[in-house]
Amino acid sequence: MPTLNEWFEKGIPVQDFVDSMNVHKENLQSIYNRFQVSEADQAFFEELKAKELRAIVITEDWCGDAMMNEPILMRIAEASNIEIRMVLRDSNLELMDQYLTNGTARSIPIFIFIDKNGEEKAVWGPRAPKVQEFVTELRSVLPPKEDERFEAEQKEVFKKITQAFTEDEKLWNEVYSSLKETLAKA
Repeated sequence: MPTLNEWFEKGIPVQDFVDSMNVHKENLQSIYNRFQVSEADQAFFEELKAKELRAIVITEDWCGDAMMNEPILMRIAEASNIEIRMVLRDSNLELMDQYLTNGTARSIPIFIFIDKNGEEKAVWGPRAPKVQEFVTELRSVLPPKEDERFEAEQKEVFKKITQAFTEDEKLWNEVYSSLKETLAKA
């Protein structure tokens, strides 16, 4: 079993990952270009710099949650000198299965924050709590999976979620706050 340091070394640098994206590249870049960390958080970022953290991000290009969460992490990382490496979930299930959501789901993205020695300091993902509430509410109107309408209605819900993730700054700020809360404990 590789160590977290080995997973980090094996990971893909952020720009290489973004350059290789096919599904959500434009949306991820759009969020990145529009989202800024708060100037008021400068002291927080200075404290983070002192922790010398690095981040392993378990992700895939097709994931809508990753599309929204990763540009926010990228901005935090820039402000606090956190180096990020992307690890593709589908070809690295050995790592993914150590970070299952609710012990069963291979939900992504998962952000694993490690120190310079490769010790895990914090884990975040796949969603900020308020974002989870938003998604749960949208999905609550879906008919049962056996229903013939399920597939079509689920596609509509996914469209609404993707649109909200791409445009709703309130959701971005929920991710930002949730990540800051996690990193404060790292």
